[in-house]
Amino acid sequence: MSIFDVQDSETETSPLLDEAPQKKQKTPLPKLQIGILMLVLLAEPIASMSIYPYINQLIRELDITGGNDAAVGYYAGIIESLFFIAQSLTVLKWSRLSDRIGRKLVLMIGLFGMGLSILCFGLSTSFWTLVVSRSICGMLNGNSGVMRSMMGELTDSTNMAQGFALIPITWCFGSFFGFVMGGTLARPQDRWPNLFAGQFWAKYPYFLPCGIAASVVFVSFMLVFFLEETLATKRKRNIPSDTTGDQPLEEYRSNDSPSENMANVPLRSLLTRSIIIPLANQTFLSFLDISMFALMPLFYSTPTYLGGLGFAPPAIGSWLALFGVLDGLFQGLFFAKVVDRLGLKRTFYISTSCFIPIMIMFPVMSWLVFSRGVDYMVTNVLLCQLLLIVMWDMSLASIFMFVTASAPTKNVLGAVNGMGQMTASIAHAIGPMFATSIFAYSKDHNILSGHAVYVVLCIPAVGMLWLASYLPEELQNRDEHE
Repeated sequence: MSIFDVQDSETETSPLLDEAPQKKQKTPLPKLQIGILMLVLLAEPIASMSIYPYINQLIRELDITGGNDAAVGYYAGIIESLFFIAQSLTVLKWSRLSDRIGRKLVLMIGLFGMGLSILCFGLSTSFWTLVVSRSICGMLNGNSGVMRSMMGELTDSTNMAQGFALIPITWCFGSFFGFVMGGTLARPQDRWPNLFAGQFWAKYPYFLPCGIAASVVFVSFMLVFFLEETLATKRKRNIPSDTTGDQPLEEYRSNDSPSENMANVPLRSLLTRSIIIPLANQTFLSFLDISMFALMPLFYSTPTYLGGLGFAPPAIGSWLALFGVLDGLFQGLFFAKVVDRLGLKRTFYISTSCFIPIMIMFPVMSWLVFSRGVDYMVTNVLLCQLLLIVMWDMSLASIFMFVTASAPTKNVLGAVNGMGQMTASIAHAIGPMFATSIFAYSKDHNILSGHAVYVVLCIPAVGMLWLASYLPEELQNRDEHE
């Protein structure tokens, strides 16, 4: 049976149970299409994460802070948040548009905006040009929600965990390449003076990682042409299946089907408890996740006399890349098995419980640096923290599944994922500015020995654990009646 086939009435009423009495046979994943989709997705973490190893050094070199190292966090948070501020204003429109015109065209627009933005970022020589480049990317990019909608349309209740596990895996490996690229290729004239001796590289010392990231985005843009459209009302008739070995896809529904109009339903009609609860959990999760990842490079780069680790960009890139590899391998090998064994809700609850121990390890490392310097003990604690973050990251694929399964029909997947991406973007916009500003303020005023930010972030972490208790025990198959 093709993954796009409309389920019969018996299947429609059978819930997707984490501990079902009779498990349905898993539908094979459409490997070719999902493979292309993941290659397209790979461009986003490569482009977005490549700036993290050097963003703090770039801000220092632009002399935005007037030489005040403790204030770097304020401006780093602003730059990291601008993308999400701009995205929160437009992402729902892009997702709703994808419900009408199809997913592929919206993906191409988003990739164009991303490529243009990263090129502008590499050519920036002032704070305001950094602001403009990040804003361009956010306004034109609604890809995250659209890609999750496509994954929801490429999978069914039996293989959803396998499909959605690939999203954080791809993000992890993309982050790995982005971190390595940003840390290694920043200021190439310092590392390879014979190859990059021209005046251009002296004026734009961070263009090389940005230019390579833009090239990756261009390749992803071309790959979109090989994707089949997954929106039911925009697919062509009788397209053969790819690598599943199934029979050709059946003739698709006519455009006058009542279900097509579901793409135009008022958003307020989707604000039901079954949708709001997963979206609220995703919002909390997004806020805590982006806050943590904004703090990590800032903590790594902060001088040791201020309680940081004093790492240079290459070291920051190496540690973040190591995390990307560990995270990708763990999610790929174990996520689906953990969900099968523990159930989706329990997996989500256990993974989100790791946040508070992760925060505790920041002041522990600061204390060790003050008392011993950066030695093997600090390295061991840092490794333990990265392993806990790997556990934490299981929550990302879990909440994507909850949000996708909350859509009543596939025809409103874009709208539901768009709402999720909008609220996540708002959380992503607030998180870096909030976390890095409190980090800088606590260092400036020595609040709780400079560790106030870690205590403050534990408060919403407790709130998220309470909110997670309201998630459904079981995922229900969405109503696909046409």
